[in-house]
Amino acid sequence: MDADDLSQLVREINDEGASYQDMADRSAAAGHPVSKPYFQKLGTNAVTQAPTPERLAGIAAGLERPLELVKRAAARQFLEYEGRELTGFSDDVRVIVAHLAGMSTDDARRWRAMIEADERARQQD
Repeated sequence: MDADDLSQLVREINDEGASYQDMADRSAAAGHPVSKPYFQKLGTNAVTQAPTPERLAGIAAGLERPLELVKRAAARQFLEYEGRELTGFSDDVRVIVAHLAGMSTDDARRWRAMIEADERARQQD
């Protein structure tokens, strides 16, 4: 497994002085127990299946990091997914951006030129 974003996050917290047992204790105290051996496996990149949502909550508690950060790291590591958040925009805008993000640089530039030309034309009207 090449990507190890979540495993790297666990190692960073461990390097800061938190033991795997500390992580397990914190996850249990938060009501989402994750075992010490599981944190150890994560730290050595030995986990091969994506954690469940319940387990992600425990990992976040154990690492004392925001759940969204842990979810993004897990998505990169296990799903090869790189999220692009567009909160606050309409569905139409998010769909348009998603299409543009998948285009080549030349195609994206062409679309940008068309959008800017349309804006100039609307300003002249």
